[in-house]
Order: sequence, then structure tokens, then C-alpha cells
Amino acid sequence: MTPTEILEEEHELILRVLDVARREVQSIQDTGAPDRERLEKMIDFFRNFADRCHHAKEEKHLFIRMRARGLPAEGGPVAVMLHEHELGLQFVAAVADALPRAFAGDVSAVKLVADNLASYAELLRAHIMKENSVLFPLANRILTPEDQEELLKEFARIESEEMGEGAHEKYHQLAHDLMKD
Repeated sequence: MTPTEILEEEHELILRVLDVARREVQSIQDTGAPDRERLEKMIDFFRNFADRCHHAKEEKHLFIRMRARGLPAEGGPVAVMLHEHELGLQFVAAVADALPRAFAGDVSAVKLVADNLASYAELLRAHIMKENSVLFPLANRILTPEDQEELLKEFARIESEEMGEGAHEKYHQLAHDLMKD
């Protein structure tokens, strides 16, 4: 399996949780009541799996290798992806910040939760499509076999050392649990 295939598999899992996020937004809009447990699980998943694990693989390793192979650091596709990662973090932080007030019944906070969760889901869906259809095919063309091997090693290291043994599996299970709700 190549590094980009690993990332695409992770994208599939993230997309499934984004489907859950969309359903939660619709539920909030219909009922005015956010589901505490579901939202807390989603925030955990987005912060730890999507950002700390998946985006770390891209930002700390894939994008750096691509720049080393001639892709511009400024103004090119990598810069766009990094900017979108930042926007995503801001949306998730806004959801997390508004949750305590939303759970206390603050109507404006409930709207903030729904709006930011919807914005995050929309942003990340488009982001994933760009990576899968443009950035990853480009990476596969410009990276050497040695780059690919090194990336595989670094991805495994992130999963075992930075995330901790079993964390990747934990977040896969969390995603599947969310999809069942």
C-alpha cells in the first residue's frame, strides 16, 4: 500500500464521520437540541484522528517531501491544503467552545454549534476531494520510491509513537460507533 492509499483510506473514514456531522446539524436544526455524547465523540475524532493523526501525516511528512521534489511552498496546492487544515481547526474549536453554552440551552450557542459543524463538514468534504483528485496523484508522480518507503515508515511512527499503540484502531471503532447512532 502506498502512503497516498493510506491517506485515502483515512479520508473514507473521515467522510463517514462527516456524514454523521451533517445528520447532527440537521437534527439540531430540527429540534434545537444538540446531542452531547455524539458531538463530544465527533470533536474527539476530528481533533485526534483527522488532525493529530491524519493531518500530521500530510503536514509533517507528505507535504514536506512534495516541496523537496519541487512543489512550491507558497501559492501552490500544498499552501491551499495547509490553509484549509487551519480553517478546519478553527471550525472545530468554535464548536467545542460553544458546546457548554449550547448544552445549557443558549439558543445562540446552539446555532453556533450547528453552523460551525456544517461549515467544517462542507470544508473538509471539498478538501478531501481536492487531495484525492489533484494532490495525491501529483504526489505519486513526483515522489521517488525511496520517498514512498520513508513516508510509510513515518506514518507508522505517527500511529505508534505520537498517537500511541491502539489509538488508530480506537478511532476507527469510534467512527463506526458514530455511524451506528
